[in-house]
Amino acid sequence: MGKRLLLVLRQLRCPLQPPGPPRRLHVPCRASSGGGGGGSGGGEGLLGQRRLQNGQAPSSCSPGGRTPAMRDSIVREVIQSSKEVLSLLQEKNPAFKPVLAIIQAGDDNLMQEMNQNLAEEAGLNITHICLPPDSSEAEIIDEILKMNEDTRVHGLALQISENSFSNEVLNALKPEKDVDGVTDINLGKLVRGDAHECFVSPVAKAVIELLEKSGVNLNGKKILVVGAHGSLEAALQCLFQRKGSMTMSSQWKTPQLQSKLHEADIVVLGSPRPEEIPLTWIQPGTTVLNCSHDFLSGKFGGGSQRGHFGGLIEEDDVSLLAAALRVQNMVSSGRRWLREQQHRRWRLHCLKLQPLSPVPSDIEISRAQTPKAVDVLAKEIGLLADEIEIYGKSKAKVRLSVLERLKDQADGKYVLVAGITPTPLGEGKSTVTIGLVQALTAHLNVNSFACLRQPSQGPTFGVKGGAAGGGYAQVIPMEEFNLHLTGDIHAITAANNLLAAAIDTRILHENTQTDKALYNRLVPLVNGVREFSEIQLARLKKLGINKTDPSTLTEEEVSKFARLSIDPSTITWQRVLDTNDRFLRKITIGQGSTEKGYSRQAQFDITVASEIMAVLALTDSLADMKARLGRMVVASDKSGQPVTADDLGVTGALTVLMKDAIKPNLMQTLEGTPVFVHAGPFANIAHGNSSVLADKIALKLVGEEGFVVTEAGFGADIGMEKFFNIKCRASGLVPDAVVLVATVRALKMHGGGPSVTAGVPLKKEYTEENIQLVADGCCNLQKQIQIAQLFGVPVVVALNVFKTDTRAEIDLVCELAKRAGAFDAVPCYHWSIGGKGSVDLARAVREAASKRSRFQFLYDVQLPIVEKIRTIAQAVYGAKDIELSPEAQAKIDRYTQQGFGNLPICMAKTHLSLSHQPDKKGVPRDFILPISDVRASIGAGFIYPLVGTMSTMPGLPTRPCFYDIDLDTETEQVKGLF
Repeated sequence: MGKRLLLVLRQLRCPLQPPGPPRRLHVPCRASSGGGGGGSGGGEGLLGQRRLQNGQAPSSCSPGGRTPAMRDSIVREVIQSSKEVLSLLQEKNPAFKPVLAIIQAGDDNLMQEMNQNLAEEAGLNITHICLPPDSSEAEIIDEILKMNEDTRVHGLALQISENSFSNEVLNALKPEKDVDGVTDINLGKLVRGDAHECFVSPVAKAVIELLEKSGVNLNGKKILVVGAHGSLEAALQCLFQRKGSMTMSSQWKTPQLQSKLHEADIVVLGSPRPEEIPLTWIQPGTTVLNCSHDFLSGKFGGGSQRGHFGGLIEEDDVSLLAAALRVQNMVSSGRRWLREQQHRRWRLHCLKLQPLSPVPSDIEISRAQTPKAVDVLAKEIGLLADEIEIYGKSKAKVRLSVLERLKDQADGKYVLVAGITPTPLGEGKSTVTIGLVQALTAHLNVNSFACLRQPSQGPTFGVKGGAAGGGYAQVIPMEEFNLHLTGDIHAITAANNLLAAAIDTRILHENTQTDKALYNRLVPLVNGVREFSEIQLARLKKLGINKTDPSTLTEEEVSKFARLSIDPSTITWQRVLDTNDRFLRKITIGQGSTEKGYSRQAQFDITVASEIMAVLALTDSLADMKARLGRMVVASDKSGQPVTADDLGVTGALTVLMKDAIKPNLMQTLEGTPVFVHAGPFANIAHGNSSVLADKIALKLVGEEGFVVTEAGFGADIGMEKFFNIKCRASGLVPDAVVLVATVRALKMHGGGPSVTAGVPLKKEYTEENIQLVADGCCNLQKQIQIAQLFGVPVVVALNVFKTDTRAEIDLVCELAKRAGAFDAVPCYHWSIGGKGSVDLARAVREAASKRSRFQFLYDVQLPIVEKIRTIAQAVYGAKDIELSPEAQAKIDRYTQQGFGNLPICMAKTHLSLSHQPDKKGVPRDFILPISDVRASIGAGFIYPLVGTMSTMPGLPTRPCFYDIDLDTETEQVKGLF
């Protein structure tokens, strides 16, 4: 590199790297602007220092008519323009901090410093990854791949040896980060004429700029590019041809080189001139541009004799302008990245359906469709590569970091799917949810996301079967949806049972040890040092003991700290299992001789009834989940105070077990539209809704004009009421519309039709037209519409049509629904033909959601617990009043005394009736709602009363679904799942 630039760089703000072993710097650093300014104004910044160090006055001339002031003004103009564009971008996006990463293999510290200072003047962050000069191709590619996936990095340039300059290395770069324009994709777009869509080589652009600014008219000129290679040669040829030049290319050892040099009007030196090539081969007066410092090689070319040529542009001029143009490309990269983050219609490749008649089984339909690779789906909906964790080919977890990236993006519309009081067969809420999003995205070209609960394996193997939707509106692959998924339920089982073990173990040890022995084991001497753990320090603070040295506690403080004094009769925390096992409903634990006579009655719940599942569904961050897990109350002590997971010291371990489960699971519908499957609390035991996090991420991804459709369990009196009063309080989200699912089958049941039993063929009343039964049963539909209207949200009724339904029955339901106050009522055929069959529903939902929301909660959480229960019973269920058992009243008094009276209510009630009696269909009236017990999910954040007799562990029927489930050992395909 020329001496002039060396002198300039030695005066710059950042000192030269000293010789020594190469360094690896991965953390972006932004040097302050210091006194150098922003690259504008006479004598300021890099350019002003460059002129002064060269001893050049603004009016001095150089060959070819260029002045240093003119030459430097080109660079200043590029940097100033880049700085202004970046400032405008940051005004609208304050958190935007673009980073240019340069991977360097060698000791070219001068080039590094040039890039550093120009990037700094423009306001960019820059990071250097410094590798040894002898780094292998594989090592360089490894660093490239890391930078590709680093979301902080918006541009990536290479400064490596010529030996490492290979297609494999260059094409490892992501084209969207390739600010040097060296990848095949960027070069191809340039050649094709799409320069506005790609990055163009800064060196090639610098050559053109410097020639044109020197007064050289390129049109019709003969250009010879000598000694250039690869991407630089291709870019130069393309740019010169666009200017109307006749371009030739040659290497130094070409036999016809001398004659080509004589013909050329302009010669561009792309690599150092060999000693054996005399300068006399170049005609006097020829314009020569020397960019012999290979922009990737780190090697310096020989100088040229200025007086021999008509115009000489030296390589330090090219290097400086190329570095400035690289900064310009970098700003363009950041602008494109920001544009990609903004709301846009997804470029989603939807999967085509070919519906068959009669409709095959769900599993046959699922297998007939080949899902997209989940990473492809993720990219289509705007997720970055480092925001997903892939599980196999068709499912992935989505990291919560996407919420931070998209925090300034407006949310889409929020739609809840609920239902009327169902038959034991279910009325197809999941199927309607999937059909609706398939219609929105695949047929109306609207961004939409479905958010579903993960099904428990208990019902899957018991009586209900799969829960992935059905027919041509389902999530695929349905086997993976229904079985294990990514292990979230297993993580909950492990965490729940760890806490259960901690409770009984603590009681045992407290019963069999003195205060001193217990304390010494809780705070052991390790390598001569005794220290409290972090969670023990938190317990000390809770007890009002402001000490950190274990040896300074008094005997009273030791006893207070070491003994939780759990009252076994108050333990509410049960063990769980994700299997329907009725014989675990009541058990005796501790019968082994090693338990020293400590035994008690206990029970198992099904895993999805665990409070940890409710916590997962309602949390909004990892920190919030940890805090909620710590607040979970498992019992009371003998003085009536609550005992929490924090008190047991298990919170951190629970969080570790749940650290992956908190990430929503990404899957797809049969038509290739996105679905989040996350959390699965039971609706008649817990709050029955999928996770807040899945909804929040989906609302950001769909953008302001998009839709997120989430499903609530069972009827509107259960799942929808809990969605509004519990989930919306936790999330702060406001719903825009409710889709209320009804079926002619269920309405006939509510109208007085015979009982419907799973596994038993339907009676003829359900398979033949019966207008009177439908009309009588619409009372339940009307009541559920009224419940939704209590919350001020518009209701669209989706009539899930079965093949036995007649036109007269369908028309009657839709008419009566509208009379009852529904915004619209639409028959849906998604089960038989997919999203196309729910286009009318999608249009109705779009219109309803466009109305201004008047959403309101049903009750004030500051009301007493009893009054909140009574409000739900009377306003939602239609009860005359409530009746509390003595046990329920005692629990309410205890929770109120403990400070938990201001939590929302989660009623545990049968889903088969508006009342507490499953056989009471239609709209029961004047009944007294019995509250048999009241429990508290303090970590999740609600009180849940048990209405009548509610089992938290389902049982298996006489003929469970597992009779039909099998595995083909040849193909490994699951059979008979649904």
